[in-house]
Amino acid sequence: MATHKSAEKRNRQNIKLRERNRGNRSAVKTAAAKAMDAIKKDAKGAAKVLSAAASALGKAARKGSIPKGRASRKISRLTKARNKAMASTTA
Repeated sequence: MATHKSAEKRNRQNIKLRERNRGNRSAVKTAAAKAMDAIKKDAKGAAKVLSAAASALGKAARKGSIPKGRASRKISRLTKARNKAMASTTA
């Protein structure tokens, strides 16, 4: 346990940051899952949900909750999945 005043403050800050990051990461996972479900059900109508997921991923990356590269990779994979689903429905 922290005994110095500065260490106690740092512990309080870490708790707040950990909770904030946990919420952001949870929102990202939910948005990505919803986007994948929407892509599997209706690739044409998934654009709005995909946009929301990309926005959530970018926001989490800007806030530092997830690395920028991970956000970029997930957005890319979601977009690729939608494009593949679109191609298979029109073919």
